Amino acid sequence: MSTPPASSDYLLLIRGTHWDKDLSPEEIQKVMSNWSAWFEDLTRRDKIKGAQPLAPEGKIVAGKKGHLVADGPFAESKEAIAGYFLLQVRDLAEALEIAKSNPALEYGITIEVRPVIAQCPTMQRANALAQAEV
Repeated sequence: MSTPPASSDYLLLIRGTHWDKDLSPEEIQKVMSNWSAWFEDLTRRDKIKGAQPLAPEGKIVAGKKGHLVADGPFAESKEAIAGYFLLQVRDLAEALEIAKSNPALEYGITIEVRPVIAQCPTMQRANALAQAEV
């Protein structure tokens, strides 16, 4: 009996918060119905670990000790993140196929596909440096 292949987590970042602005109410309803069917299919196949839309408003924190706080994300930006899907799939190829099948791509959204890793690269470097000092 063979063991099933390991799964990997990938995050789909949905970019584009105003992709629907030029669509008619009927077109919006059609796209959202297709999007719901896409999501339900992924859920039925146990590919989704989580998914949430993000509010269009928020704040951006930057600078030393977070002293710079600005309004954001910038509403006019086509790159603003509108939401995310956390997938559990075999590999990057499967994550890309899922991203490519999103029905809103033809209306101008973009999807960034990123692997979820166990530890941030900076922490990995810090741990390696600490081990080297021992």
